[in-house]
Amino acid sequence: MDRDAVIEILEGYRSGSVSQAQALEKLTCLPFEDLDDIKIDHHRALRQGFPEVVFCPGKATEQIVRAMSELARISPNVLASRATAEVFAAVKAVLPDVVYNERARLVILEREPLPKDPDRFILVMTAGTGDVPVAEEAAATAEVMGNRVERVFDVGVAGIHRLLAHTPLMRQANVIVVAAGMEGALASVVGGMVNKPVIAVPTSIGYGANFQGLSALLAMLNSCAAGVGVVNIDNGFGAGRLAAIINRLR
Repeated sequence: MDRDAVIEILEGYRSGSVSQAQALEKLTCLPFEDLDDIKIDHHRALRQGFPEVVFCPGKATEQIVRAMSELARISPNVLASRATAEVFAAVKAVLPDVVYNERARLVILEREPLPKDPDRFILVMTAGTGDVPVAEEAAATAEVMGNRVERVFDVGVAGIHRLLAHTPLMRQANVIVVAAGMEGALASVVGGMVNKPVIAVPTSIGYGANFQGLSALLAMLNSCAAGVGVVNIDNGFGAGRLAAIINRLR
């Protein structure tokens, strides 16, 4: 339930088209719905502009389905992250209009797509093709949250001419997400080329001394380029959410 939905209820009550009982019934799910082992935060869309997102790892499939169903009862757009194909099949059996972004591992319900500003966009980039799943999680998340997203993949520093070919696009972007494994150098290079915020996403792609993304994380945290912020290893969702917030600021 977002701000517009609450305003609609209040205006309906004021005009008489919504009774007091109906208004109370619609608002009883605020601030959260207690399902014993799950607490559905229906108030989050009102506070933050998008409903609670279901993080699938560690949850039983039945819990995920229940959470998605309850969220969908109130919110037209719902997202579940790090979902398997099996989870998607179980959710789809209950919510037939969900779709699955296999590469991003996102289950997406988008009944009322949010409007996108055509003039302000997020650019999502990767150093290598192996970083694409994490980048796609960021890109798809930002799109569902109402943002235009452009993608440029496989432009790491081992062939920096590939990156330089996209300089005009980088300068046009409102915010840039950079996913990189190995030594994570791409975020610093991009950060040094633009005057836009750069959200660096270290990935766990790399050989042994990459330490499953730790080397990229430390390199990004130690970037000498100003304007580079860092999220956790493989946290494409977090990067996409943050980019969406920045891009929609006015």
